[in-house]
Amino acid sequence: MITNLTKKKERPVFPFTAIVGQEEMKLTLSLNVIDPKIGGVIIMGDRGTGKSTTIRAITDILPEMEVVQDDPFNSHPYDYELMSEEIRLKLEKGETVPVVKKKVAMIDLPLGATEDRVCGTIDIEKALTEGVKAFEPGLLAKANRGILYVDEVNLLDDHLVDILLDSAASGWNTVEREGISIRHPARFVLVGSGNPEEGELRPQLLDRFGMHSEIRTVRDPELRVQIVEQRSSFDSDPQECLEQYRIQQDEFKSMITKAQELLPQVTLDYKLRVKISQVCGELDVDGLRGDIVTNRAAKAYAAYNGRVNVTVDDIQSVITMCLRHRLRKDPLETIDSGDKVQKVFEEVFADLL
Repeated sequence: MITNLTKKKERPVFPFTAIVGQEEMKLTLSLNVIDPKIGGVIIMGDRGTGKSTTIRAITDILPEMEVVQDDPFNSHPYDYELMSEEIRLKLEKGETVPVVKKKVAMIDLPLGATEDRVCGTIDIEKALTEGVKAFEPGLLAKANRGILYVDEVNLLDDHLVDILLDSAASGWNTVEREGISIRHPARFVLVGSGNPEEGELRPQLLDRFGMHSEIRTVRDPELRVQIVEQRSSFDSDPQECLEQYRIQQDEFKSMITKAQELLPQVTLDYKLRVKISQVCGELDVDGLRGDIVTNRAAKAYAAYNGRVNVTVDDIQSVITMCLRHRLRKDPLETIDSGDKVQKVFEEVFADLL
């Protein structure tokens, strides 16, 4: 019985570097992994285009992280912002905590999930009778320092989407019941996906996602055949397929690790920051979230390419994915939102291109 459970837990995942096409989706996920403060990504596109497969694949390839052993919140052993109150108090008292390495978690949030299932619950009776804060962690606790994936996010209750976005933005989840309050770290990369034909997210919720990726069904016949053959090859012999891509997988993992280490050193020139804000202003982007996300994504992209200075090309590579979902929709406008972003970018950056 235990052996079977172990096998199921270690079920092979399709290799990230073997995924053909969908470069925009792969890039947005990679940048959010390098800098989770970008604010997550929403992936909108046709059914059967590999959204779930790609998200699971990048989670599987990520370097292992250090966590406090048996801690339900995946607490970081050194960073106070990423550890629970209990662990913080132990360290402040000079106690040592056992540290282990574990894979980055990808938590699926089902459509029918309740608020208690997402946020966690407090056992009021136990708290009142025994005087202890009896807390049953929810999905947000399990997702701390990992990836929280919401498929068909456009069909999720708006109230739950608000909770997810608030936690993703603040990095903390607070549960309050009958005057009892419990707070724990919830720093995760929020990834939502959906089919726009089944309904759109409200603009104010859409704006809260850092980046936006549009994916379409591959139309090229030869590319479709290649995708089908790769999938068939993996399904028939997963281990052989993983071995075939082992070198590429190791190289990608190393690149992500180096980018994460390099990110704090990356600088974005003041003149370029002004230009980014000018683009946002000319596109009538509400608020400053678009400016902030574009700055972060450009820095992450520079680190992704092994550089410490952001270039105009870096900004051009990410700005559409940072702004297209923040534009006000005009039913009479014929130009695509992504094309509109690029058009304004080229006008504003004309003297630097």
